[in-house]
Amino acid sequence: MKAKVTTLDNKSAGSIDLDDGIFGLEPRPDLLHRVVNWQLAKRRAGTHKTRGISEVSGTGAKPYRQKGTGRARHGSRRSPQFRGGAVTFGPVVRSHAIKLPRKVRRLGLMNALSTKQQEGKLVILDAAALNDAKTKTLAGKLAKLTWGKVLIIDGPEVDANFARAAANLPDIDVLPAQGANVYDILRRDTLVLTKAAVERLEARLK
Repeated sequence: MKAKVTTLDNKSAGSIDLDDGIFGLEPRPDLLHRVVNWQLAKRRAGTHKTRGISEVSGTGAKPYRQKGTGRARHGSRRSPQFRGGAVTFGPVVRSHAIKLPRKVRRLGLMNALSTKQQEGKLVILDAAALNDAKTKTLAGKLAKLTWGKVLIIDGPEVDANFARAAANLPDIDVLPAQGANVYDILRRDTLVLTKAAVERLEARLK
């Protein structure tokens, strides 16, 4: 399929052919859901922790004799029912990561790209580069383009001036092509790919 190419100055820069097998798929929300769940589970720290009965500090002596007091039987002051005691079945340090086949992850990324293309929220940019690293300059250009909250994906490397200028803008994310992922694509209104990014993504997903 053909797609228009624009510049940062909002001028036409010709057109580009997009691979229908990557940008023309029928979107599948179930695949996108699986991949996003996989990404978010993988990034969880899993450092939550409570103390079990073997970790709580306290005496090991029996609190009072077994019989004759009229009270319930207890063997430790560190039991969960006592104040300051252990936590029963509390969280432990662990990984929340789940497994997802590589083919599903690849198909999920292709579906995310196709979704943006189908919604008309995919923009092809000639190049994401600036002569100087000035946030004001970039903000002025973006205001004319009216992209809203945007993810810009460049080629193998992001232009240093562009990345630095975009760092202080809250509604813009910039990633190299190898960092393209389903979650970041879906969480922004507009997806902007440079011509170099299209080339890299097509080579990666074919």
